[in-house]
Amino acid sequence: MNFYKSWLLYVDYLKIEKNATKLTIEAYEQDISVFFTFLKEQSLSSLLDVDYGVIRTFLTTLYSRDLSKRSVNRYISSLRSFYKFLVREHIVKENPFVHLQLPKGDYTIPEFMYLEEIDVLFESIDTSTALGQRNMAILELLYGTGIRVSECVKIRVEDIDFELQTIFVQGKGNKERYVPLGGFAIRAIQTYLLESRHQLISQKSQSGNYLFLNARGNPLTTRGIRMIINSLVEDSAMTLHIHPHKLRHSFATHLLDNGADLRAVQELLGHAHLSSTQIYTHVSKDRLNHVYRGTHPRAKR
Repeated sequence: MNFYKSWLLYVDYLKIEKNATKLTIEAYEQDISVFFTFLKEQSLSSLLDVDYGVIRTFLTTLYSRDLSKRSVNRYISSLRSFYKFLVREHIVKENPFVHLQLPKGDYTIPEFMYLEEIDVLFESIDTSTALGQRNMAILELLYGTGIRVSECVKIRVEDIDFELQTIFVQGKGNKERYVPLGGFAIRAIQTYLLESRHQLISQKSQSGNYLFLNARGNPLTTRGIRMIINSLVEDSAMTLHIHPHKLRHSFATHLLDNGADLRAVQELLGHAHLSSTQIYTHVSKDRLNHVYRGTHPRAKR
């Protein structure tokens, strides 16, 4: 079976059995297509020709491009999953990636915002306009719930339960969860719904009852929200680089700093594995260490 046919089979598997999102499939396609190109350059015409030696040569090629360990890990994980599928379908006999150890990734601490910076960002919003009220609702929702931007743009009006103070969220792989809403987020969303959202809708609009709309009355995109946040940062005159995911990082960090249980934060963030949430504990430890060494008389020389 040629490379292209094996890829098409894998795409069907990702869509039907794994319920993978379009972005996930595109990420796999990018990684696997790089591998297919490498095989052709090595004059290898079959997936059966791939062995441990071929993989080591492929890794050497990746490192020669000055890729980070994290990026190399992503390639290995993608190809390991791909070959696992090929073995299951009896297209190849064994998975040559199964015994390959992932290189230890570069340790990075998630970037977060301090409360003072959050306040400055909120204060920069002009809530006297329809778009300003919408922007306030977006910001309060992202910081107040920690949901992803990709989840935010999917929210419909009927997903919000003001009585129970929760919001229904569709996460990665269409995994569903309910997230509690705080008082600030509820008030901002109610104001937007009562006073502003209808002003954005026109006869040509295709709102689809999505919660957040652009100036033309159509559903906001992830790119649209990023542009909104960039604009708010400029208006606030802050020199920070702020991206939507930084609000998610801040949400998790501030919860843990104030004593929240790690498992609870995992549920709120929609992480499948606790290890994905544990990285935020390092942020809190670093902050505690910094405060201790800067304030305790016996911590200084």
